[in-house]
Amino acid sequence: MNKKKTKIMLRALLITGTLGSMFFVPWILVKAWILPLPDSVQEQLDQAVNYGFEGVIVYVDQAGKESKSYASGWHNKEAKIPAKPNAIYKIASISKLYDAVAVTKLVSQGRLSLDKTLADYLPELIGKIENAEKITLRLMIQHRSGIPNFTDAPDFWAEPTSTFEESLALIEGKPAKFKPGKKYDYCNTNYLLINRIMDDVLGYSNFKFIQEEILNPLKLKNTFGSVSEVNIADVMSGYHVGYPHDLKTNDNGMHATAEDVGKFIRALNEGTVFKNNEQEIYTSIYKFEHDGWVPGYQSFAKYYEKTDTVVIYFYNTTDPKLINWNLSQILNRRINRIIKK
Repeated sequence: MNKKKTKIMLRALLITGTLGSMFFVPWILVKAWILPLPDSVQEQLDQAVNYGFEGVIVYVDQAGKESKSYASGWHNKEAKIPAKPNAIYKIASISKLYDAVAVTKLVSQGRLSLDKTLADYLPELIGKIENAEKITLRLMIQHRSGIPNFTDAPDFWAEPTSTFEESLALIEGKPAKFKPGKKYDYCNTNYLLINRIMDDVLGYSNFKFIQEEILNPLKLKNTFGSVSEVNIADVMSGYHVGYPHDLKTNDNGMHATAEDVGKFIRALNEGTVFKNNEQEIYTSIYKFEHDGWVPGYQSFAKYYEKTDTVVIYFYNTTDPKLINWNLSQILNRRINRIIKK
């Protein structure tokens, strides 16, 4: 076969493959990706609502400029209350950044050790969690423990657990996913255990420690440990496709405004949240931005180093197939491009 025929065949195969793959890609993602970039962040948020998000909030803190907050859609669609930039929101796994900073401070104070094991801190779990004697606090923080993820249990989000014991029961006795330190596997069980270890060492709720050591020094007054601590009317409603009810009353951990999260992310990346040797410790164990997901809520805390910009993205609509998760990733990139312009 000569080169010309080979090129023609390869080109035909490429076109066929491309056309075929388009049948499996939701058109809403293609549309969001190829449309011309709007002139403003607000216009992009309005487009996001047209794509099916009930409400969107974005906070932007760009170095040398005054911070800005944007909102579009509904704070509560049933009551026809427009989206509020200062709404309280479920930040989901973004809270792991606060946990990691708290661990860092306890390590610096000599109250925790990154090299002590799960067996050292929670000896009652020996025999219940495989490799408990080898899994260090460091490995749990870094998601390299190999412990199974309790939120991966079948239909977990249809009826979430409400206590430490209930959550742990979902993975007790199950085999490790890999030997400690051999791989990375994002796992909520790691931070379930880390929170219990902090509580035991402190003798009180670790969120109180987070308030005293992180939130109060940064003057973050709109960050809370639970939905029970806030006026429910201030919480942005959350919606899950196929589920008929508002999810804002579900207690999924930390709640905060986009501005409070943005100020924390700025302090984390600039190092002003740390004292003494804490920044060096933290840099060795965890990252400086995070995403979060619980039914009804998607959250993204991003730091763009090239432009020295913090952007917090909140979307209050999720779906079983995670199409909205992929859509929000596209929208995040487009919003960042608008900011850079």
